Amino acid sequence: MAGNDLTNIQVYRKKWNINIGVIIFGVIFIYLAVTVLIYLTDKKVSAYEVREGSILKDTAYTGFIVRQEEVVNAEGDGYINYFAPEGAKVGARTDVYTLSPGKLDFDEPDSGEATELTAEEQAAMLVKTQSFSENFNESQYSDVYTLKNNISAVLESKSSQSRQSQLDAMISEGKEGLQVYPASDDGIVIYSTDGYEGLELKDVTKDMVEKKDYERKSIKNNTKVRSGEPVYKLITDDAWTLAVVLEDETAQELAETKRVKVRFTKDNETTTAGFAVYNTKDYNIGFLTFTSSMIRYAQERYLDIELILEDESGLKIPKSSVVKKKFYTVPEDYLTQGGNSRDTGVLIDTGRDNAEFQKADVYYRDSETGMVYLNPDAFEEDTVLIRPDSNDTYRLKDTKSLKGVYNINKGYAIFKQIKILCESDEYYIVESGNNYGLANYDHIALDGSSVRENKVVF
Repeated sequence: MAGNDLTNIQVYRKKWNINIGVIIFGVIFIYLAVTVLIYLTDKKVSAYEVREGSILKDTAYTGFIVRQEEVVNAEGDGYINYFAPEGAKVGARTDVYTLSPGKLDFDEPDSGEATELTAEEQAAMLVKTQSFSENFNESQYSDVYTLKNNISAVLESKSSQSRQSQLDAMISEGKEGLQVYPASDDGIVIYSTDGYEGLELKDVTKDMVEKKDYERKSIKNNTKVRSGEPVYKLITDDAWTLAVVLEDETAQELAETKRVKVRFTKDNETTTAGFAVYNTKDYNIGFLTFTSSMIRYAQERYLDIELILEDESGLKIPKSSVVKKKFYTVPEDYLTQGGNSRDTGVLIDTGRDNAEFQKADVYYRDSETGMVYLNPDAFEEDTVLIRPDSNDTYRLKDTKSLKGVYNINKGYAIFKQIKILCESDEYYIVESGNNYGLANYDHIALDGSSVRENKVVF
């Protein structure tokens, strides 16, 4: 029967068709995945912004002053009183001190006209006080003592003026037994002695510099002295020497040094001194010689100072950025400009009639040797150059290394030569204003070893 007929239906497998869109999407996905993976695992190039800076290397010492001094002894017995304030300059025949059989009575009021400052003195002290207040820095607390000394000097000068005027009045009145003694020479008058007057440099020892058994004797007004006893001394020359004890390493480092920069802790003054090292079997002494400013330190035998061994300013960069790179050295007269451009380059000997111009970046010019430094990565091995307008040739083979950093301002690494001026533990100070070097605010690779020339870093 027709209704019972069976139909044999066969199912065929569907033919597989290649979908090019899926393939392209898959390739792009894999590429992006690999790129992201490389980015995540690759070492990042950290940037450092170049800024102007300085490095100061100094060492603190206590120095022993050697100078030309003359001790003056009393010409008789009696009670001594001085005319000039200590540390003042006096001329020959200037009255310095008096001797009297007994103590003299002086009016020393705490207030009133005798102690009032003039308008000029008040203005000068106000300026010094304001300057101190506006510029005070806790790291330079010694400035407080400088201000104190300045004010004390003014007040002491007023007191000396009052005492001198009273002594003048006593002399004019013909006070009985009052004898006046003038200075024997020009100089700075000091009313103390310590036994080191007249000492020569060859006699200076380590114990003296280190203040062993040091004793200073001061002579005060209205105290009794005997004939022949020291009553004051005169510093008769503005030239003086400061002796400091040096460690062996420092003495060796400064053995050839003739001049050093010095800062005085007392008043923060800075100057340059002549320098020499005297070596013995047991110690080293450095002698710093000065030709001026003795009056500022006339009352001192010992001075705290800082030897400024390095003080350089320039561009400050981390040591980790610095690398060495080799370059071909080529005579400068092999450089030329392309015929159709202003690009600087060289002429390559191709073995044919016409030389081929190739652009070449100059990384450094040595003005002393007349050589320029070219990147060896830009040339094939044993490349021969032709001198413009000549048949002379030069084979690229000689290389020299330059210290430099990788500038990454443009997003890729460019080698820049540097000239190091000085260094600290972590930084260099390098020369600025160099046509082939760095400029302020440039960005460089913090780790120079992680970068290569022309590597894209952003």
